[in-house]
Amino acid sequence: MTADAGHLRNQILSLVAQYHAAAFPRQPFVPGQTPVPVSGRVFDAAELEHLVEASLDFWLTTGRFAQRFEREFAQAFGVRHAILVNSGSSANLLAVSCLTSPTLGDRRLRPGDEVITVAAAFPTTVNPIVQNHLVPVFVDVTLGTYNADVGRLEEAIGPRTRAIVLAHTLGNPFDAAAVAALARRHGLWLVEDCCDAVGATFQGQPVGTFGDLATASFYPAHHITMGEGGCVLTDHAKLKRLVESLRDWGRDCWCAPGNDNTCTKRFGWQLGELPCGYDHKYTYSHLGYNLKATDLQAAVGVAQLEKLPGFIAARRRNFDLLYAGLADLDRLFLLPEPTPGSEPSWFGFPLAVRPEAPFTRDEVVRFLESRRIGTRLLFAGNLLRQPAYRDVPHRVVGGLENTDFVMNRVFWIGVYPGLDGEMIRYVVDTLHEVAKVRS
Repeated sequence: MTADAGHLRNQILSLVAQYHAAAFPRQPFVPGQTPVPVSGRVFDAAELEHLVEASLDFWLTTGRFAQRFEREFAQAFGVRHAILVNSGSSANLLAVSCLTSPTLGDRRLRPGDEVITVAAAFPTTVNPIVQNHLVPVFVDVTLGTYNADVGRLEEAIGPRTRAIVLAHTLGNPFDAAAVAALARRHGLWLVEDCCDAVGATFQGQPVGTFGDLATASFYPAHHITMGEGGCVLTDHAKLKRLVESLRDWGRDCWCAPGNDNTCTKRFGWQLGELPCGYDHKYTYSHLGYNLKATDLQAAVGVAQLEKLPGFIAARRRNFDLLYAGLADLDRLFLLPEPTPGSEPSWFGFPLAVRPEAPFTRDEVVRFLESRRIGTRLLFAGNLLRQPAYRDVPHRVVGGLENTDFVMNRVFWIGVYPGLDGEMIRYVVDTLHEVAKVRS
């Protein structure tokens, strides 16, 4: 870079900070007029500066910011490897798909093998199971925690059960120690979907470190954002290679973009029925995709990652304020319960309308939305009742009564760092108004 270019770059970045102050001023909160969303992006000038700096590099695919993010996010999570991808859904797809690799020998997942999961889930936790021609085995959840009923897992294991794929629901960890012990005992793979749970711990250990693979999402609703983006995490070098291969078109080569001959024998391989010396950069060992993120996305993530501890603390603070403010409505609403032994990193605040309440879940949601308070249902409710899953081969262990309860009675409200104490008090007051008006 020339001296002139460096000087101009500094001027541009200085103007970006000024632009942020002018374009994104903090607005006063007006109850009933200002939206109280369930989630959203929280950023300052640093994210814009990183984004513009990456654009000035004009390195549009994965580059220096992506490499930095992978290194720092792995450290923050407490694992050896983080593989950046373009979404949390892609991360789940790659985590499950890599377990089908022939290189895993007898432990590979084959069509028709079973994977234990829950139906009270976000679709793309379960979809990779179906997309890889595996059979989901559904167990029920426990009310209050909305995680898998661990007592049902042993019962769910059959002759073809080979893996467990579970999410830490709304940032509340499932009993990861018990599930990991079960997986080890039966020789099952364990994939932890941590897309809603970055920063949560179980028995003092970070979620995502109990299983063989974990995933995270950087959609704007999540703990940090790149706009779009996700990550696969693992301690296993072989699984890292498999995820990277599937992410990068299925190629056998592991050179980073813009690099050649990392293996030092680019023209010295003989794989499959290819001629000896066939270019390793164009040798494919898996049926892969192109699911890389861009360096512009990663640059935003680097800035966000520095704020992660504060974001997690704000989510926990908002959760605690909601819980304290709504405790007296426990006769009408089932309040959320942290899994014993866990410290959640809350994604949202789930509420279940009790059967004896004088109103329905839909009436409460409509009332809140009319007051500009955002709500969401607990994802798909019961996936097996969704139209896309009518013909999906599956197995159910026991009943799914609690899952149907979730579908009919549960919703959640926001705790994200963009909400302050005044907004939380307004939400609490409005829910008390619901109880008073509807009673």
